[in-house]
Amino acid sequence: MTHTRYAFIKARWHADIVDRAYDGFSETIPAGQIDVVDVPGAFEMPLMAQTLAKSGKYDAIICAAFVVDGGIYRHDFVASAVVDGLMRVGLDTGVPILSVSLTPHHYQETDHHNAIYRAHFVEKGREAASAALGIVAARQLLDA
Repeated sequence: MTHTRYAFIKARWHADIVDRAYDGFSETIPAGQIDVVDVPGAFEMPLMAQTLAKSGKYDAIICAAFVVDGGIYRHDFVASAVVDGLMRVGLDTGVPILSVSLTPHHYQETDHHNAIYRAHFVEKGREAASAALGIVAARQLLDA
């Protein structure tokens, strides 16, 4: 019997916050079942998710990023493109792709905001683990 495998892709922008999603995820899913892949930023996640999905090694792929307003409106474009790309990868490959890609309306690089978003990413990682377990179990029932 093979064990369920997960890939967890993390964008490196705001890594101190984004990495907390993995912390929450790995509270539920054993680290031995997770392969972690770092990418430069959110925009690179769909291509990496596609590469990993096509490998046939993973039952689900989780992608985490924090896309913030840097004073220009590019963050809205990036966030939309990333989520659309991740959805397309899942539909094209048949591998569930889960997103922990957050785009807050108001973010300032203060200790207060960073603490809030670190805690939020831990919770979102836990939610992603629950969703991953649920979708993998549902798909296994269909294959039974």
